[in-house]
Amino acid sequence: MTILITHKEEGYELLDSGDGEKLERFGEVVLVRPDPEVLWKKTQSDEVWNTAHAHFKKGDKGAKWQIHKDIPMHWTALVGGVTMVCKIGNNKHVGVFPEQVAQWEWMKDRILKSEAKSKNETIKVLNLFAYTGGASMALASAGVEVTHVDASKASITWAHENKKSAGLEKAEIRFMLDDVRKFVERDIKRGVTYDAILMDPPVYGRGTKKQSKDQMWHIDDDLLPLLERSLKLLSKDPLFVVVTGYASEYSHLSYANALLGVLPHATIESGELAIEESGSKRLLPAGIFARATF
Repeated sequence: MTILITHKEEGYELLDSGDGEKLERFGEVVLVRPDPEVLWKKTQSDEVWNTAHAHFKKGDKGAKWQIHKDIPMHWTALVGGVTMVCKIGNNKHVGVFPEQVAQWEWMKDRILKSEAKSKNETIKVLNLFAYTGGASMALASAGVEVTHVDASKASITWAHENKKSAGLEKAEIRFMLDDVRKFVERDIKRGVTYDAILMDPPVYGRGTKKQSKDQMWHIDDDLLPLLERSLKLLSKDPLFVVVTGYASEYSHLSYANALLGVLPHATIESGELAIEESGSKRLLPAGIFARATF
């Protein structure tokens, strides 16, 4: 098992965790958010926790943000070399997933050391369930062409903002507002290929047509078929396939076995994504991954 660890950096820091919550800094803004993985006690004092600008917690009318200090509607944080736009909204997420940084670095390293890159050939990457585009921006900064697919209009709009904030206006990023399965099927018919594919599928989801039963997503039923179909889009000399996940009940070995079943001749690696807590040896588990190289 491999553990990919995100460490403290300029734009992000895990300050403390405990009692079902985590205290984080995104840029200059400190937030408290719930985390079901946190089974241990806090190490920092209440005084430190009370420095938070906002706290996402349950109330009488459901979970929502409680604002303690003046906080901008949106701000930026330099995470993994990418200047990302952060926002707080109707859920606990702020648009940045720092646990993915080590994965971004690994993918960029594979790209920059590839034979195709040494020959100055065009490298094309497909990012499915691409959300606000952290991975898309990181990969675009390595000089590849990225196709960014997500079914949420709000996420696509946010990704456009991240492209601008990251200074990647001239980068080759194609934003596609689409159901990922329908997009994959259309690209198969068109004969399009990619040198690398990454996906971060949710447990549940919906496509662009929110009321369509055909576009409802459930990871138990839909992940393996999507893997099988999307691999038809790989070029003759692919670099990698990466699958990450959060909040599912699967082990990383489940993802690894799924990849091995459809890519029996690839080298498969899997493990956990984790964030290192400042001033502590604790690692906060933050997801799972499996990846294939060729």
